[in-house]
Amino acid sequence: MTQASYGNTATTMDTSKPIKPISLTTLQEMKKNGEKIAMLTCYDASFSALLDSHHVDCLLVGDSLGNVIQGQRTTLPVSMSDMVYHTKAVLRGLYTRPTSRAWVVADLPFGSYGSIEDALHNAVKLMQAGAHMIKLEGGAWLADTVRVLVQNGIPVCAHLGLTPQSVYQLGGFKVQAKTEEAAAQLLKEALILQEAGASMLVLEAVPMHVGKNVTEHVSMVTIGIGAGKDTDGQVLVLYDMLDVFPGKKAKFVKNFMAGQSSISGAIDAYVAEVKNGDFPQPEHSFTGT
Repeated sequence: MTQASYGNTATTMDTSKPIKPISLTTLQEMKKNGEKIAMLTCYDASFSALLDSHHVDCLLVGDSLGNVIQGQRTTLPVSMSDMVYHTKAVLRGLYTRPTSRAWVVADLPFGSYGSIEDALHNAVKLMQAGAHMIKLEGGAWLADTVRVLVQNGIPVCAHLGLTPQSVYQLGGFKVQAKTEEAAAQLLKEALILQEAGASMLVLEAVPMHVGKNVTEHVSMVTIGIGAGKDTDGQVLVLYDMLDVFPGKKAKFVKNFMAGQSSISGAIDAYVAEVKNGDFPQPEHSFTGT
């Protein structure tokens, strides 16, 4: 499918072929073929059905629900019970669609993977709730944890750069990997996590050139949020891109409701811009200076 054909994603998907659920193999083929991956956060059944019907490739049941659903200042108060509840809700929405295809990633929340035993126990809960993959935040210190999860049949998405669960340790929501040394360390940790078995990597709030360099040097599928246009895909918090969450927005957020008459139109616009490489633009990205 050519980039131009994504101008209206609601009507240009090839319906002559059977719709197959997205798998890890699908995502890896998309990376290999240079086809951008569109991901959005999702927390309930209604939105999961809607996002899937508008060809959003991946849904992230994110601990960002602490902010946009619960009204918390950080993601730290989010519990395993919260994550299981919302993961089940998202999957129920997909089950209403006989042709659902979205790949579902669920966050392990703060404090749920401090030990390998806890990580495995809690990751199993999310998989039993219907998740296809779990995501955890942190660097090379998680390699043994990732290895055990993968050995137990649990696909893993790593998360480097700005890791919101470590917001107080990082001194706030700040751009990461701004120096050559920090950028090199981030790549080193990405490769360690890849060797341990991680198959996807979220890169958050890092300079554009860092996102590009990591993407070129790893076989993992990279998903950027404030990491420039050269990652394999993009993710935004749903409520941010729909401009329904009050307060100051991060630099990497774009209001896709602007100029649209419906939520469906905003979702279509997001998918089209990601697929065509029109989002993010430089104004949604960081230079590292």
